[in-house]
Amino acid sequence: MSTTPETPPPPPPLAEGPPSSTSDERMWAMFCHLSTLAGYVIPVPGFNVIAPLIVWLIKKDEFPLVNDQGKEAINFQINILIYAIVSALLICVFVGIFLLIAVVIYSLVMTVIAMIKANQGEYYRYPLTIRFLR
Repeated sequence: MSTTPETPPPPPPLAEGPPSSTSDERMWAMFCHLSTLAGYVIPVPGFNVIAPLIVWLIKKDEFPLVNDQGKEAINFQINILIYAIVSALLICVFVGIFLLIAVVIYSLVMTVIAMIKANQGEYYRYPLTIRFLR
């Protein structure tokens, strides 16, 4: 009998799963959502839609996550623009100012949540959003 230690068995094979996103892909997906906040800084009507559109058009073919999250950010901002216009029209009825404040808060909160999810590599879907781009 030999006293040499036995070699351990080889590790089990790794499970095949969906490809993980790279840090660059997650960063650009986050920028799609982050760029929508530029509409609050630069007072150009519709800039909250134009900024993510630019990021999406530049990086959509390079990263699948950016393609998905860019479309999601654009769709959400189009919806926010519609909600804001309707709220502004309802200011005449004195209910619009409260709706407009609610739309701004909702937009900010959902955008921050989407940025966090995109940075984690998740495919996030905004609630209460009509999908114009598919």
